[in-house]
Amino acid sequence: MRVAIIDVGANTLRLLVAGPSGQRVEPLHLEREALGLGEEIERYGYITAPKSAEAAEVARAQTRRARRLGCERVEIIVTSPGRQSANGDEFAELLSEATGVRARVLSAEEEGALAWEGAVAALDDPPESIAVCDIGGGSTQIAVGTLESGPAWVRSVDLGSLRLTERFLSGHTPSTKAVKAARAEAAEAFSGIVPPLALLGLGTGGTARALRKVTRGVLDSERLEEAVERLASQPHAKIAKRFGVAPQRAATLLAGSILFAEAQRRVGLPLQVASGGVREGCALALFRESVTVYG
Repeated sequence: MRVAIIDVGANTLRLLVAGPSGQRVEPLHLEREALGLGEEIERYGYITAPKSAEAAEVARAQTRRARRLGCERVEIIVTSPGRQSANGDEFAELLSEATGVRARVLSAEEEGALAWEGAVAALDDPPESIAVCDIGGGSTQIAVGTLESGPAWVRSVDLGSLRLTERFLSGHTPSTKAVKAARAEAAEAFSGIVPPLALLGLGTGGTARALRKVTRGVLDSERLEEAVERLASQPHAKIAKRFGVAPQRAATLLAGSILFAEAQRRVGLPLQVASGGVREGCALALFRESVTVYG
């Protein structure tokens, strides 16, 4: 069985085509298109008609590609843009009309739980309790759960790397004052987050994977602080070239490092970078549905 997940996020539209591999997800095809929906939401409060049309065209092309690759199921999930935009429901309806596939706006809790499922399923020998931090462009989810009960504790912060960048760090080399303001905003946003204790911490998402190139390993407090200082002192073009990340990612990586520093501080554990996340969690759910329906 092959399934496709089209993930409509604040930064990009991503397509994952996958098949089952035991209890895991085997990626067969990956692609992404940077659209910056979160920038529009932060500036205007909604997604404009031209940007909505552009997103619909990308989603239509990705759906066609998924069908050509033999996917039996295609699911479109809309994360923070669906929750934060004033016209999020209308935007999801437009995606559904353009593709012939129902576009589902995930709640913050659903997004956090799916990210936990996808991250944990990719582990070789998971401990009993695991915390997963998923920092996206528009929001941050922290989920803690056990192998027996799944993600029982999920909290969301309505702040992501793109939103924090738009508010304070949009210059190519932000000032010390701007970095300080961004850190204060992040600290305030996370002030009420007190996760249960876990035995392992994971970071998932594009920001986590990019930050691993900066820290050269796990995301712990010392290396995340070093990453904030290093990224704050370099223009976006230099960050992209030095660490081999896309220009769009380079522009939001400082904000992502600030947010991960706050999330890691709350979890109280070094964060290993997971190979799975929300898209893999969605794929696993579709595989389980097919077993239930078809046996």
